[in-house]
Amino acid sequence: MRKDKEKAFELRHNGESYNAISRKLGMSKSTLVSWFKNEPWSIEIRDRLASTESLAYPEKLKRLIAVVKQKYDILHESYRKEARDEFIILKNDRLFIAGVMLYWGEGDKKAENSQVRLSNSEPDMIKVFYLFLTKVMKIPNEKIKLNLLLYPDLADMPLRNLWSTATGIPLSQFRRSVYIQGRHPTKRLSYGVGNIHVGGRKYKEKIIEWIKLCRKELCS
Repeated sequence: MRKDKEKAFELRHNGESYNAISRKLGMSKSTLVSWFKNEPWSIEIRDRLASTESLAYPEKLKRLIAVVKQKYDILHESYRKEARDEFIILKNDRLFIAGVMLYWGEGDKKAENSQVRLSNSEPDMIKVFYLFLTKVMKIPNEKIKLNLLLYPDLADMPLRNLWSTATGIPLSQFRRSVYIQGRHPTKRLSYGVGNIHVGGRKYKEKIIEWIKLCRKELCS
């Protein structure tokens, strides 16, 4: 992804308006519209910004919020229904079950942030979840990103190469590593922590619904 587009996506994910991004990056609003018009999470940000701008008109704002909420409630329920229909076919697939169980234990389960995110220090665990995202959920490889959490004395590039080889995720899909200070001077993870993530409310709603369905099947 070109650098200005990557930065634009970062700013949009942070809730910036087209006008603000256009000013900061010096690009036209029409370019931004072409990049974001088919992204559900960006549409949600657009509607949220529109609501904020309407604060001076409380009644109008109230009606707008109700309409927007109903619209997205219907949309999100359609994602969950799709997940329920797919579950009947997928529930006997080992990779499907492995991916759902991994996310149940290790994943970010807040639907509102529209981010599918899982962190672990085991490259094999990240690899299995990457396969789940690409093979089961059919998410295009280039949409899936990985970044590393590292201690200050760990070398970034050698560990990127290690994680790329171990997980099968190309280096082009890696994002900037984050350096952290460990709480204990000796108890450390020598290879860091891998954080795999992909944006999309549809993906998030489906995984959460699959977790509920698996729990019902296994625990009832």
